Formats: sequence, structure tokens, C-alpha cells
Amino acid sequence: MRLSSMGDVAMTVPVLRALVQQYPELRVTVVSRPFFKPFFDTIPALNFVAFDPKKTHKGLLGLGRLYWQLSSLSIDAFGDMHNVLRSKIIRVLFALSGKKTAALDKGRAEKKALTRLQNKQFFPLTSMVDRQAQVLEKLGFPLDLSKPTFPPKPELTPEIAALVGAKTKCWVGLAPFAQYEGKVYPLDLIQQVIHELDQTGKYELFLLGGGAKEIAVLKQLSEQTNHTKVVAGQLSLAQEMALMSQFEVLVSMDSANGHMGALLGIPVITLWGATHPYAGFIPFNQLESHSLCADRNQFPGLPTSVYGNKIVPGYADAMRTILPETVVAKIQEITAI
Repeated sequence: MRLSSMGDVAMTVPVLRALVQQYPELRVTVVSRPFFKPFFDTIPALNFVAFDPKKTHKGLLGLGRLYWQLSSLSIDAFGDMHNVLRSKIIRVLFALSGKKTAALDKGRAEKKALTRLQNKQFFPLTSMVDRQAQVLEKLGFPLDLSKPTFPPKPELTPEIAALVGAKTKCWVGLAPFAQYEGKVYPLDLIQQVIHELDQTGKYELFLLGGGAKEIAVLKQLSEQTNHTKVVAGQLSLAQEMALMSQFEVLVSMDSANGHMGALLGIPVITLWGATHPYAGFIPFNQLESHSLCADRNQFPGLPTSVYGNKIVPGYADAMRTILPETVVAKIQEITAI
């Protein structure tokens, strides 16, 4: 059971893919929000139960309905990948019925030590993917995540092909937004990255995002370019993932888009400002060199937050230490262009 957030749900996918491959005798059921179902569609023999917090599963009575719904599937063990009030209630009900249960260790104390300004303990913490794998290990299913497999690249549907056109250049995705400002690369620097890549004539850039405000900004960023398309707001989640699977590389903030690219097995470059890969949210199976971080020599208090929702005075410009030419060079290195 993992209900949110989008990036955290995406990080369960490689873990569950490994589970069904390494334990083919298991019947695995995932409980999450219906919007996230496309994440799991490519995992064979996996049952998806949609969590409906507004109607069917609202409140304590709704959680009781969810428990009985799951009980009808003859569940033997319950893995709580979220460890919040709702999932705890379901976990307790399964435990009271004699079923084996295990819960995610979020490592809150370690993360607090990593992000505090004084007496900071700066070292890599256990990744979220590994923490999720530990839940399954507690249930008796240790996993080997060292040799992951990924879904095959799907053929683009006529609807997607009509939007993006034929592939004649190197396709690069760019997702410049995140939930909190502390994780967003300055837009004037993003503009420089876009124009430098566009002027080479070797890349087709696809700008990703959501919501009217973000789409308006993306359209501004694409102005005066020849090889940049705004696909934000024009595709369903499943269609966006299908398109994303065709990218040679995806550039993302510390956000859900990076985890979506990682679960598809494509190279992902992530840009880190107020947050840092050491907190455990680096996209799955990505090289450490694909994480471009703000300069801690200039801003030694980084990371100041796990989620990017806290920027200390004087740190607003930390991401400006990630130079546009560094981002472009990393794209060119990965694509060998």
C-alpha cells in the first residue's frame, strides 16, 4: 500500500517488478490511487486496487471497507510502503487478524540530521527504493535489485505520433518544475539550456509539466526555438510515459518526472537545489554523476530540506551554481552528441 506522493509511488515500481520476477509464485496486490495505475500496468501478474478517499474508502468506515475488500483476496501478508495514518489502520487490522505485516522506515531522525544547519551529518542515507525493499524483506522476500529489468518501449499510438511527429533527431525531455520553489532551476537558466540545445539542430526537446500556469511558462520558454515542443497538458499519464520511454535522456528536478523516467529505464539527469541525493530520493538505477547539485562550498548548509519546502536566508540562489553549460555538457555526454 502506497497512496502518495507521485514520485514515491513511482519508486515502488522497480521494487515490485523485482518481486514478481524473483518470486513468481506470489500473487501481488498493490493499493494506490487510480491515477497511478499506469505505473504498474507493465508488471505482469500484478493486481491493482484503486483507493477512493472521497467515496468508497472515505473515513474510518471507508478504511474498514478497504480492509474487507482486501481480505476477500485471501491476503497472507501486508506491506505498508507509506506508514501514514490510513495505511497504519489497515496494517493494524491485518495484524489483528493474524497476518504478517511490515512497515516502511522513513528514517526521519537521519533526515533531520542531514538537513539541519548546525552539526550536520552529511552522508548518504538509505535510498527510498531500498527502504521499500526492506519492507518486503521483513515479510520474508529479500530482493536483488542489482540487475533490474525494464518494460519494452511501446509503439507510439497515432494520437501521440500526431502530436510529436516522426523521430528524426535525438529526443530529450525537460521537466523544469517541482512542487516547491527550492527544487526549481531558475527559468532564465533553463531558457539558456533550451536555446543552446536547440541551436545545435541535433535535438528535439519536449517540455513537460502540468497546470495552466506551468503550460504558459513552457510556451514562453519554447518561443524563438525551432526544435522544441510543449507536450504538457496534452497527454494522459500512460501516453506521457509512452513518449518518455522514447527519450534518449530526461532532465528533471528532484521531482516525480525523474522517477517516472527511471522506472522506464531511460537515463535521467536530476538538478538539486535545497534538496540533495543523499536524502535517498535519487531516481532508481541512475549514475551518481547524473545528479547535478548546487555548490556546497558556497552553500555549506545544503541540503536545507528533504522536500525542498524550506530555504534558509541567503540560499535562494543556490541552484544558480549549476551552470547551464554544465547541464548541456551532461546531456551531450549521455547522448554522445
